[in-house]
Amino acid sequence: MTCSQHLIDALSRFNAARVLCIGDVMMDRFVYGSVERISPEAPIPVFLVDREKHMLGGAGNVVANIAAIGAGQTTLLAVVGDDLNGREVAAQLTQIGVAAALATANDRFTTVKSRFVSGGQQMLRVDREKAQAIGKDVEAEMLKAAEAAIPDCGVVILSDYNKGVLTNSLIAGIIAIAHKYGKPVVVDPKGSDFSRYRGAAVITPNRKELETATGMKTATDDEVRAAAMKIIIECDIAAVLATRSKDGMSLIAADTPPVHIAANVREVFDVSGAGDTVIAAFATAIAAGLPLLTAAELANIAAGIVVGKIGTATVQPEEIIHVIRSSQMTSPAGDITAKIMSRAVLADAAEKQRALGRKVGFTNGCFDLLHPGHVSTLRQAKAACDYLVVAINSDASVKRLKGPTRPVQDEKARGLILSAMEMVDAVIVYDEDTPIETLKAVRPDILVKGGQYKLEEVVGYDLITSWGGKVVRAEMEDGFSTTNTISKMAG
Repeated sequence: MTCSQHLIDALSRFNAARVLCIGDVMMDRFVYGSVERISPEAPIPVFLVDREKHMLGGAGNVVANIAAIGAGQTTLLAVVGDDLNGREVAAQLTQIGVAAALATANDRFTTVKSRFVSGGQQMLRVDREKAQAIGKDVEAEMLKAAEAAIPDCGVVILSDYNKGVLTNSLIAGIIAIAHKYGKPVVVDPKGSDFSRYRGAAVITPNRKELETATGMKTATDDEVRAAAMKIIIECDIAAVLATRSKDGMSLIAADTPPVHIAANVREVFDVSGAGDTVIAAFATAIAAGLPLLTAAELANIAAGIVVGKIGTATVQPEEIIHVIRSSQMTSPAGDITAKIMSRAVLADAAEKQRALGRKVGFTNGCFDLLHPGHVSTLRQAKAACDYLVVAINSDASVKRLKGPTRPVQDEKARGLILSAMEMVDAVIVYDEDTPIETLKAVRPDILVKGGQYKLEEVVGYDLITSWGGKVVRAEMEDGFSTTNTISKMAG
């Protein structure tokens, strides 16, 4: 077993986890566009909208991450307004398989955060919220729902965004119920008074939140430990998982030595919702019966993945496994294999490229024995885009299309050879006979195929054009084909 194999084994236990999250749900609205001129009405930029994306935010993003990472059961207790956004929150929760008990408060509206993004940068954020404390009637409804849900869960998350749902009395009531049934409570805290979370098993403040709550410095490992111990002693909290941005995380408990985990970040595009991902992965691991340190290690990897994405995002188990395995590779081939992605990972990578204003290209085929014709097509494809995805048929798919003697090279070999080519940015293996499902996931701007095909004959032509993309025909290199190469080898 490798030194990190225990983390991969731990992920396999997540399907037994039953997680209950209680807190402030909201809608995150991302509006993507471009700025190319200044308004004649005032010295302000004109934002030309290209597309919008609506995602669950706050506690909604926490449960979205829990569901995505593979928990067996995810439940959310929250409050929405009697409005269209509240109904959209409910619909999205149903879509991702989260069981939700949403109390409706007539004196408030559902929180919405709208971010306007151009060239990968947020230009403006507009918040619509009413953050006063919920009424006693709604609080009583929440406590009743918590009493019914807590016995069947493995962990309780309190996702506090200071929007008025988690009142002091509601927090105390939930923690008391959790203690009655022997369930740990994990808190993502807000504010300067952490004593309101008295009795929780773990809290997960970031560096700034820890400084605010304690009035102490947190620049070094020792300072973080001292601040965390103040919280543990004064607030009767068993442990603190402090997230420290580029310095990773620190797990502090009263009866064990502190553990400082180095950050696992390759690139940072957007830190929106990173704390949600941390508590989601951490609490799911606890619900699966894993030790606190293992839970923290997995949360650290998940956080490193999510900050490399655009907008409020989730993390898939295969992404965590990919990072774990990549970190074990010390040979130059480690960099090459990073280009070989699953469908979920590739969909996120393509979304990131588009958010940065780059064009995503796509071509596909068997690519069995690479020859000059293939190289020519790949060069033309790369010239038409900024980020080139090459989709290849799996071995089973090639056999169905070409016969029992093909492929000559298996999918692993074909993927590695393509990954070694400078013009190729990503490789995916698909098992279907056509790349339609992969096209739907990647949503490329440009689909490149050989010139022997008429545009309307290209698989995916209707799909690409439906979202404004285009199909480009590559010029063919005469005399080159895999079939001819095999014939020559046979003599």
